[in-house]
Amino acid sequence: MGFPLIGETIQLLIPSRSLDLHPFIKNRVQRYGPIFRTSVVGRPVVMSTDPKFNHYIITEEGKSVELWYLDTFSKMLPIYGVGSIQKYIRNIALSHFGVESIRERLLPQVEQIVQKTLRSWSTQKSVELKHATSSMLFDFTLKQMFGYDSENSPEKLSDKFANFVHGLMSLPLNIPGTTYHKCLKDQKEVLSMMRGIVKERLASPDKRRGDFLDHAIQDMKTENFLTEDFIVQLMFGILFGTFEPISAVLVLTLKLLSDHPLIVEELTAEHEAILRNRHNPDSSLSWDEYKSMTFTLNVINEVLRLGNVAPGLLRRVTKDIKFNGYIVPAGWDIVLVTPALQLNPETFKDPIAFNPSRWKGLDSYTISKNFMPFGGGIRQCAGADYSRAFVATFLHILVSKYRWTKIKGGNIVRKPILDFEGGLEIEVSEKNK
Repeated sequence: MGFPLIGETIQLLIPSRSLDLHPFIKNRVQRYGPIFRTSVVGRPVVMSTDPKFNHYIITEEGKSVELWYLDTFSKMLPIYGVGSIQKYIRNIALSHFGVESIRERLLPQVEQIVQKTLRSWSTQKSVELKHATSSMLFDFTLKQMFGYDSENSPEKLSDKFANFVHGLMSLPLNIPGTTYHKCLKDQKEVLSMMRGIVKERLASPDKRRGDFLDHAIQDMKTENFLTEDFIVQLMFGILFGTFEPISAVLVLTLKLLSDHPLIVEELTAEHEAILRNRHNPDSSLSWDEYKSMTFTLNVINEVLRLGNVAPGLLRRVTKDIKFNGYIVPAGWDIVLVTPALQLNPETFKDPIAFNPSRWKGLDSYTISKNFMPFGGGIRQCAGADYSRAFVATFLHILVSKYRWTKIKGGNIVRKPILDFEGGLEIEVSEKNK
């Protein structure tokens, strides 16, 4: 269980420079088996790489377990435990970022922002990819929420939000000069800006844009829990759920593609074929074209499998759980180490290799039990389709109209969330120049 108070927190936060399972997990599984106990940030925790136990815990949500975040997260992110509220949040998120919304209106808008972004990158000597993709996603998501216009904004809010995300895995010491203190300060400024937007919209009920904020304000008439502060926190939470994961996946995708030119060739061939088959070469990307990107979606799945952006699914035990002769007491926390499933050599041969073609031979049952990049059970991320569509659209424009060269960086580091030491710097140029 480690040292008093801090437990094994320090060992968990030691950076790992590999896509493989974090040594903290790997070493303890080898020593104790697929389910072991430890202590993290002063709390007793059970960590599991066992597929049967993980599946059982996912099905137990609302019965013997509930959602749990690390204390750092829970102090700064909205956590809603009431079933009706969870259902509302999921429904409003899906109505603006789900499949139907992607099909009906988002896909061409994503294409436009990607085209604009890549055009801008091609005029620069080099681009630091993590920062640049984060800014693109932040600005686009806020535009969908309440019409945020980054070009006319006096502050670069994406930088403040990036600082906030960076501070989430720091030790929660609110002392001037610490990462956590800076994290709190940046969060306060972003929330203050959002609160001002909500107040402004509430003061002008006749002006409607049909965006996420309008939808939430309209629902205030029928949903008692929808207050001004709740809406601000909700938008902040959804922004967090899209900002970091998609940008990390985009950076990892380009890092892996840079190291595998033959995969880039196959990817390019698929997208050039889409352009050749169009009646109008200048038409926007269609839903049917997106769904036809078989190899592209295999590439994305392989990046998600290897990337494991989140270290696992976190749950708190509300009633004693009996499993395999052991008892997990109420009040303890559980980490379902989903990366262990996605890096299991019995399911995925040569698991650390980047091999999108492996997905051609995997059946749907194997995938559903061993591939959970967006969570599982009732906690399946509402933004899963949005994430895939954004990355696929980005790749479509990138490989069909541009070429890129890695200049430096791209060194993977887990702490334990996926990051890139020194960033990843690339040069982008148009193909027709």
